[in-house]
Amino acid sequence: MSNETRVSERETLSGKVGGLVGRIGVQNLSLLVAIVLLVAVLTIEDPRFLTGPNLKTIGTAVCIMGLLATVETIVMVLGGIDLTVGSVAGLTSVISGMVFVSSGAVTSIVVALVVGALCGLFNGVIIVFGRIPPMIATLGGLTAFKGLAQLISDGRAQGYTGSDAVYVFLARGTILGLPTLVWVLVVVAIVVHVLLTYTRMGRNIYAVGGNDTAARLSGVNINRYIIGVFVLAGVISSIAGLLITARTGSGQPVSGSEGLEMQAITAAALGGVALRGGKGSMSGTILAVVLLGVLLNGLSLLGVNPFWQNIVQGTLLIAAVIVQQLRSGERRIGLPK
Repeated sequence: MSNETRVSERETLSGKVGGLVGRIGVQNLSLLVAIVLLVAVLTIEDPRFLTGPNLKTIGTAVCIMGLLATVETIVMVLGGIDLTVGSVAGLTSVISGMVFVSSGAVTSIVVALVVGALCGLFNGVIIVFGRIPPMIATLGGLTAFKGLAQLISDGRAQGYTGSDAVYVFLARGTILGLPTLVWVLVVVAIVVHVLLTYTRMGRNIYAVGGNDTAARLSGVNINRYIIGVFVLAGVISSIAGLLITARTGSGQPVSGSEGLEMQAITAAALGGVALRGGKGSMSGTILAVVLLGVLLNGLSLLGVNPFWQNIVQGTLLIAAVIVQQLRSGERRIGLPK
């Protein structure tokens, strides 16, 4: 075989590898490698990790966080942030439990979805017409919605859905061998992925997040998109609230939703969603959700103090933002360019 042939074959192989990496994405490939290495280490440390029951536990545990991470993905791509996702989930969980007692499962689900949409509408209207930055508006909403959930429930769990067929199916049912909870996350993630990747609305969301002035000049109604995205965020957050109700068997004002906003933002940032907007993908977010789920489950199996989980999540969020800043080449605060 001539040297020219060998060089040609190496170039062809290099081109194929480069094309594969390009299709997967460097960010996604890094997350995949991290997941594989973490799984290998945890399996060596504790053989129980890579067993069917534990993998099912991980799958069901990450579903609620994954749903809220999809919310943060679409909101952050738009250039905003939503700190109310956990409190909206808690509020809709309480309302679903209370309505279930008087009107049944179907009505409780519909009412919860409507309440979630109204919470998102409230956020969007405050941001657009109050001219308040999304972080401040949703920080206020976080406290307000959490307080409302505690007020109407008197701080206690509401209703009992543990014997209802619909809620039991959501919590413990399976479809084709996978838990229903996982299917809910898969369906929502696919819908958001299609919306962001293949629709005009998705392209406009990226445009607004990338450069809102240019998007406005090109005819995009930015106010309509902000309100629409936050309404969608409220609806998906209410789905997470319904899953909390299903898993716990009652409407929970705080338990089950506390700290979910931090987990969701961390997953989105780890998945490559830019905090300044205009960049990110659903696939990266889901891989980051899996990575966080594997990591937190591994820490629990190894008997690590649960308080370390918050430290790990905070550290990962800071690290993800630092990497984004370094890649962007933006001037760092307080340092020369």
